[in-house]
Amino acid sequence: MMNLRLATPDDLPKLKTMYRQIIASMHQKGLPIWDEFYPCEFFACDIEKHRLHLLVDCTDTIVAAFALCESNSGEPYVTWENRHGKAFYLERLGVSAVYPRHGLGSKALQAAMALAKQNNADYLRLFVLDINTPAINLYCKNGFRQAGGVYEERIDEDLTLREYGFEIAL
Repeated sequence: MMNLRLATPDDLPKLKTMYRQIIASMHQKGLPIWDEFYPCEFFACDIEKHRLHLLVDCTDTIVAAFALCESNSGEPYVTWENRHGKAFYLERLGVSAVYPRHGLGSKALQAAMALAKQNNADYLRLFVLDINTPAINLYCKNGFRQAGGVYEERIDEDLTLREYGFEIAL
């Protein structure tokens, strides 16, 4: 049985450990998407703003986490179904590398959709790097559709990330 709850500052050490394992697994699979800075350095702010949610098992072990945000800097760069519909943005979704292929990504998405709907959103949206095929497959499997266009996020002069927008009507 899984429970969803807001993260607290006491969760930070376990949360960062879980994400370091996710990052190591991603790098082993040739997906160097996250690093020692992102997403871990955003968790304290997410917790402070009450937007970091944890999926925990019956022993309160964190098995997945995500931030549910009211905006995203990429939102004007893609063509949404209804640009004026109220939306929440799913960010920093992570599923424990200890439990691969257990359906936890889908459970976390379902929880995020339910939370967004409870907060009167019309859509749940997200951005995903163009090279993150496993995540793209997860979103498509769960009914998200790709929006038109690409958000090119310039990190520095040597790095620009190409991100696709996905959304689901709630």
